[in-house]
Amino acid sequence: MNTTENNRLYFLDWIRIFAFFVLIFYHTGMYYVTWGWHVKSPYASDAIEPLMMLSSPWRLGLLFMISGVATAFMLQKIRVGALLKQRSWRLLVPLVFGMLVIVPPQPYFEVIEKLNYAGSYADFMRLYVSGYHGFCKDGGCLDLPTWNHLWFVVYLWAYTMVIGGVAALAGAERLRSWSATLGRQLTGWKIIALPVLVLFVARYALVEYFPETHALVNDWYNHAHYFFLFAMGVMLALQKGFWANVDKLRWTSLGLWLFSWVVVVVLNAMPEPVANLPIIAQLKPLLRMIVCLGQWAPIMAICGFGHRHLAFDSAKRRYLTEAVFPVYIVHQTLIVSMAHWLKPVKLAPGIEGVVLVVLTFTISFGVFEVVRRIAVLRPLFGLGRATSQTSAYAPQVPAAAASPSH
Repeated sequence: MNTTENNRLYFLDWIRIFAFFVLIFYHTGMYYVTWGWHVKSPYASDAIEPLMMLSSPWRLGLLFMISGVATAFMLQKIRVGALLKQRSWRLLVPLVFGMLVIVPPQPYFEVIEKLNYAGSYADFMRLYVSGYHGFCKDGGCLDLPTWNHLWFVVYLWAYTMVIGGVAALAGAERLRSWSATLGRQLTGWKIIALPVLVLFVARYALVEYFPETHALVNDWYNHAHYFFLFAMGVMLALQKGFWANVDKLRWTSLGLWLFSWVVVVVLNAMPEPVANLPIIAQLKPLLRMIVCLGQWAPIMAICGFGHRHLAFDSAKRRYLTEAVFPVYIVHQTLIVSMAHWLKPVKLAPGIEGVVLVVLTFTISFGVFEVVRRIAVLRPLFGLGRATSQTSAYAPQVPAAAASPSH
């Protein structure tokens, strides 16, 4: 139940599939909450925001950590230079294609809804590719061209280049030594406490000075958070004892996750006069620590239960492992476009949300079924040659790969 033969961590494949599919529900939810997004429902409210907070603190961190695990396994199979070349091809080609073809409908419908833009899509695309920065509202302007939800791909590529550089300079033997040392340190309560402490230091030092931008540059808090988790995946991938210990702590991690979630929901529900009370300011360090607990404990809970129940292979895993990256690439554009087109129908929000989710899954997998059969399209969606077999955390895995957020 720990790992399968050949040290393949199949349970992480299943978790990665789960995490990517959660994105479809999360980004559909973004249409209905009060938080800023590309298009908004006329029924937007705070009703489902507590449910959204159940995944928002950890979802991307989990994907970065799993991608780090995949990188470690790839480093066991191929040279550093080959890894960097493969990752660059499998990530940057879909990124450029996505920015030119997949993503543009999102800002197009955004400027229609927010700025009453009346130009055609062709008119918009001429502005888009020319880097037009005149779409402005409330002191903020749209940066064009944009990678929107594909920011994850850029960050994953950058982190892989950094880790590749470290691996090349340090050498395989030293990397294994570091990995073994970390694996020996992270046992018992330290599995939870030490990473939370690192995340807390990063948050306390950086979050107020470097708000989230997803622009790669000047996004230092996000880098401190996500690169740390990516590096943790790299360092802990081969430590079987670590994953077994995470399994043992799964119920504790689940309890800490739910505790942190309740605290975050309460904090966000506080009326402004209460939130500004001196006692809240005095408790800020503790509250930030609890927020960081909500970034790490869920990852440990999900990995623990996955290690216990999902350490198996199947034809479905192999199919879905290949499908998730193409599905990720197209899903947000589908949600934004269909949400905009469905507005005149005036469906009840509950029914409309179900329609959006079902159509997004259906069309996304329809796109994948087409793409996987046409050789020239495969690299545009991060897929290798059709003869490649998608195995858990082996070099053939498409960028381990890849994906999103808000």
